[in-house]
Amino acid sequence: TNTTRRSRRGLVERLRGYGFEVDPAEVFTSVMAGVRLLRERGIQRVAPFVAKETLEDFGEFELLGGTSAAPAAAAAPPAAVVIGDLGDRWTPALLNQAFRCVLDGALLIALQKDRYWLGRTGLELDAGPYVAAIEYATGRASVVCGKPSAGFYLGALADLGVTTPGAAAMVGDDLWADVGGAQHAGLRGWLVRTGKFREDVLAQSGVKPDRILDSVVGLVRAA
Repeated sequence: TNTTRRSRRGLVERLRGYGFEVDPAEVFTSVMAGVRLLRERGIQRVAPFVAKETLEDFGEFELLGGTSAAPAAAAAPPAAVVIGDLGDRWTPALLNQAFRCVLDGALLIALQKDRYWLGRTGLELDAGPYVAAIEYATGRASVVCGKPSAGFYLGALADLGVTTPGAAAMVGDDLWADVGGAQHAGLRGWLVRTGKFREDVLAQSGVKPDRILDSVVGLVRAA
């Protein structure tokens, strides 16, 4: 999942609340992909721009500024800026802080780069537009950890023991992150006409799903 407003623990608790018997190891999140990237690159000083609950997943790192409780330290600037979905918690001050850190040399890490998602009152901007703003202002590209990066999909398949991407299908309502991203990684991309699906967006996207389902109920027949 590209959900970054909840920690892995929070997602597991929510799924269990719905009656699903889920083990934390079965939940592959873009947040955990970001943690893995930081470990691989040996980065310790991190400026997190993520939801408060999600901060617990970054407990092994030295957090500086951003949405953490620790102030930014000029003497020891962050080596990476990590961006997730903050929704209406984004402020000009936070954006400028992230911008300055990247401009000063911090690696820009996007936990995901979705364009928008379906909130309670309608479609809302996701993390992608904010990442794009910082990329544009600094002239530096982000490293994307979650969907639509191929690494995210292949990492999830590896955790499941699946060695042939074409034997797996990604089912989702996001044309670019779910369908297009999966297809780019060698999986099949199946689109559902629920959630944030819009017929006009499908027609203009240039993305061609391998299957289109009215809902996840259609998975039974598709299988």
